[in-house]
Formats: sequence, C-alpha cells, structure tokens
Amino acid sequence: MRRFVALSAAVLAGFALLTTSGSANPESAVPDLAQQAVGGWVGTWAAAPAAAVPNTPDGYPGYSIRNVVHTSAGGARARVHLSNAFGAAPLTFGHVTVAVQATGPDAVPGTLRSLAFGGATGVVVPAGAEALSDPVDLRVPADSNLLVTTYVPAKSGPVTYHPLATQMSYFTRNGDFAASESGAPYTEQTSVWHYVSGVDVQGGSPASNAKASIVALGDSITDGYGSTAGANHRWPDYLADRLHDRYGVLNAGISANRLLLDVPGSGAGQNALSRFDRDVLSVGAVRTLIVLEGINDIQQDPHQTDPAAITSAYRQLVAQAHARGIRVLGGTLTPFKGWRVYDDTLEATRQVVNAFIRTSGVFDGVVDFDAAVRDPADPLRMLPAYDSGDHLHPGDAGYERMAAAVRLDRL
Repeated sequence: MRRFVALSAAVLAGFALLTTSGSANPESAVPDLAQQAVGGWVGTWAAAPAAAVPNTPDGYPGYSIRNVVHTSAGGARARVHLSNAFGAAPLTFGHVTVAVQATGPDAVPGTLRSLAFGGATGVVVPAGAEALSDPVDLRVPADSNLLVTTYVPAKSGPVTYHPLATQMSYFTRNGDFAASESGAPYTEQTSVWHYVSGVDVQGGSPASNAKASIVALGDSITDGYGSTAGANHRWPDYLADRLHDRYGVLNAGISANRLLLDVPGSGAGQNALSRFDRDVLSVGAVRTLIVLEGINDIQQDPHQTDPAAITSAYRQLVAQAHARGIRVLGGTLTPFKGWRVYDDTLEATRQVVNAFIRTSGVFDGVVDFDAAVRDPADPLRMLPAYDSGDHLHPGDAGYERMAAAVRLDRL
C-alpha cells in the first residue's frame, strides 16, 4: 500500500497541564452551561480544517476516502460535518456514509448508514463553506472509532484537509465504495483527514449525561504531535477518558498554528483569531474552552518577543467566548529549553506570558501546563519522562499527565 498524502512535519508549541488555581476568576459572569445543546446535539469529535492539500487542482474525482475518527461522547443518533473551507470551487459529495469501525477499513456489520443532506443523497458545498448531514439512527459508542466515508464523483478543486491526524485512514481511487461494509476495496492508506470536520451525537444512554462539549484550542501539542499513532493518546483524548461520557471533547488543535500570524503554505491553518469563529464559536453546545496557544508565536520565525501582542490576543479570545456564554481556561506555555531555536530572549517572553495567564484574572481559570510537565531539577526544560524527545512536544506520558491534571469539577 502506498501513502495518499505525506504526513506534514509539525512544528509547534506549548501545551501543558490543567489546574484551575491561582488566578481563576470566581466573579466571572459567564453563565453555567450557557451553550445548551440545540435539539440535544453534542459534538463528539472534531478536527479543525487546516489547509488545502498541496498540488490537488482537480481534487480527488472518483475517490472514496474512509476517514477513521475517534469519539468522546456516545449517542443514539449521529450527524456529520463536511468542509470545503479551503476549496476554490463548489465541491460535490455524491455519497457519504458513517459506520462503527470493526478493524482497519471494515465496518461493524449492520452499522453502516448512508447520509442524506436535506433529504438528498448528495450535496454541493460552495467554496469556503461547510455541509451538515441529516441525522441517522446509529448507536455510537463513547471512546470508539467511526468510519466516515466520502465519495466525490467529479473534479472539485483543492481538497480541504487536516494534516496531522495521528491516525491511519483508507481510500480507493476506483469509484463509489462508500456503502461497502467490507474494507476490501480500500487498498491504500492516508495519514491525514480529508473533508470531514466534525461528528455530533444525540440521545445518549441513561448512563451517558453528555449535554455539552469541551473545546481544546491549540497547536501541535493539542493536535497530538509526538503521541503514538492510532492510539488516541492526545491529551484531549486522555481528558475524554477521564470524563467517562460526561462531555464531548473536541480537538481544535492545528500543528504549527499561531495566535497572530498565518504561515502560508505550511498546513498550519489560519491564525487562532481568524479561525476562532469556525472552530470554536460555531460549534454547538460548548461549555468550556481551554486555550493553549502562543509558543509558536514566540519560537517560530518571525519571533514575537512582545508579550503584550500575545496577551492582547488572549483578551480577544476570552471576550468573544464570553459573549457566547463560554467559560475560558488559560493554559500556561510549556518549557522548551533544548528545542532548536531556544534562547534567553524567547524564554523571557514565555515567562511574561505565563505570568499574565496565572495572575491577570482575564481567564475563568488557569491551566498550569508548565508546572505539570517541567523538570523540577531544571524548570526551563520538560521532564524527560514527559518529553517526546524534541524538547518541545510531550510524548504519551506527558499528554496523559496533562489530562490527569484537569480539575474535572471546574469544567
């Protein structure tokens, strides 16, 4: 089997551990669970659209792409979000299905459902837009994998994708196999997610009480760079495990993403302020936002060494979230001593930014990721046991440590 699209190198940034202490804002006027799930729908999985796949002027006509996605909350019905955010022309989906994964590209028998869009079997999505499917009855287990399969019958222009899936998906170039329970037609693999940007669920079991979702906005540390592929060991995944179906957990991390600047041609997505409406505010039933962005602004070229520019962006994110009744937890930027561009000037900027997060009172709570993963013997470094090896990104143990530090009673 050959790979569909090469996994893009992720350069990114500083997410750490969540403790709501220090400058938590007890006087916040943000209502508790202001974003009620409309119709009982809660997000169970998301991936922020990041860019267009390079060198795809015609798109993938005739391809069936079977995306493997991992749920957080369970439900009795499902619906799917599809994105043409970075397309340059209208995109036609001829057939879209969802199923519970058995193994690889195989669906659990009896779980495959064809999706409709306003009652039609296909849908045309304008450039820059998104489509939401009609609901289907499907018992979606929490903490499980789904297969979301798209078939595009004709040339469509550049393909919207999420480069760092840390998950293997499958495809075929040979036509419409969206309705195949068998994975036999899917003879090629891809390490990215194409088109699909979200899955919602409705009507969980009596044991499930998921009425809202938690969104993690970040860069490659939220996206899971350095974690074991296919294991769902990103820190938001570990958080979902701890929540036991109480909330959906949505990952809005994009590798190499910055708060203030775009990085053209890198697959790093639009800056966090630009994408905030699409990736956070437009997501239904959001209760709490966890922000861990800014280390890329500091360590990437051009370096942002004015802390005020970063903290001003935080104020904007919080103000816009509060206007929608969403509480916001600020995550301190994790240590990066030993990373290839580290120097004293960049470190000083990180320290000032972290002091703001901890003490300003702008956020509704503080997530001290820095304190969670740093080395007590050298606090400017990540503890080796938590380090993926590059001194910027945690590995599995580091991501688990981050999730373990979340105060669940403060979400």
